[in-house]
Amino acid sequence: MALQNLTILGSTGSIGVNTLDVIRRHPQRYRVLALCAHNQIERLFEQCCEFQPRFAVVRDAQLATGLQARLSDAGCPTCVEHGPEALVRMAELSEVDAVMAAIVGAAGLPSTLAAAFAGKKILLANKEALVMAGPLLMRAVRESGACLLPVDSEHNAIFQSLPIDYSGDLSKSGVQRLLLTASGGPFRATARADLERVTPEQACAHPNWVMGRKISVDSATLMNKGLETIEAHHLFAVAYDAIRIVVHPQSTVHSMVEFSDGSVKAHLGPADMRLPIQYAFSHPDRWGAPAPPVDFTAVGHLDFEPPDLEKFPCLSLALDAGRAGGTLPCAMNAANEVAVEAFLAGRVRFTDIDSVVETVMATHATVPVSSFEQLERVDAEARGLAEQTAREIAGRTA
Repeated sequence: MALQNLTILGSTGSIGVNTLDVIRRHPQRYRVLALCAHNQIERLFEQCCEFQPRFAVVRDAQLATGLQARLSDAGCPTCVEHGPEALVRMAELSEVDAVMAAIVGAAGLPSTLAAAFAGKKILLANKEALVMAGPLLMRAVRESGACLLPVDSEHNAIFQSLPIDYSGDLSKSGVQRLLLTASGGPFRATARADLERVTPEQACAHPNWVMGRKISVDSATLMNKGLETIEAHHLFAVAYDAIRIVVHPQSTVHSMVEFSDGSVKAHLGPADMRLPIQYAFSHPDRWGAPAPPVDFTAVGHLDFEPPDLEKFPCLSLALDAGRAGGTLPCAMNAANEVAVEAFLAGRVRFTDIDSVVETVMATHATVPVSSFEQLERVDAEARGLAEQTAREIAGRTA
């Protein structure tokens, strides 16, 4: 395999850090060309000093000036740029072979779309890009000849479990349905009434995975599994009725594929994101293990149960948005991002997150997705209404 150039969008987050650990183990396969972050400057400085990328991107000009000075003093040749436009440029650079799309939330959509239009190999960890703009992103991938590989552990597991010649037709491939596993989050056994007193620290304390704060809260509300269902719908071209969510507290089975003869192929492994990240890089080959294997004698047993839709209404809301399609998933995603941010800031309760999302969804006039500019407007309008709703809820509960 020839040495390939890599842009990492979101290098200082958990996915970005794990990606660099994989690259660190395989320096003869990938070279980091660009590292893009938001405002974790200290971590980005350390990454630049180690990997010596040609470019780094940060949020604004002030941060860029400060980082550039520090890198120059350290003898690091990296050129620092800033802003959303720079993110897009890093995704579509002619020298770039692969793009790790790991910016959290709607902020990652423009650069992910740019990588798709440029025909890059995209390692997709930004599920919101498909939730918001699934039809646009998948069309761009098809028309440009880009390669889209899932990094989410569940979708990576399904990708590995589907027939090697799967082309988007379940029946022709002998597949009955996809089974997405969910850990159930930290509140799987907590009564709904007790969730009102949940703190951000408790919501971010995932029992199995080490993740960023936003995705940790999404996991706690089960919104994350709804987003992943929409993602699976677009990635694998399957109807929502052919996707089933199964709560699996051990997080050892990462997802499953059920075939028409009743047999099931399950993908098992440790709860370590370096595995799906590495396979997205190595596919169709396999490299040496980046993490210790599962000790099945220590696991002891594997449990499965249906999700509790009444206790976790965010999951139902996301599934409703996915089935409705059009611009509703974009509005739903925007509302959720605002609600989660408000919860993490202590402005609303954990149980208010679904109320904000439901209000925005109920008022949104859904139309077919037509353009990125349209989705920008939908996202902005939904955020405005979600902010207003969160303020009203905070006023009532103060």
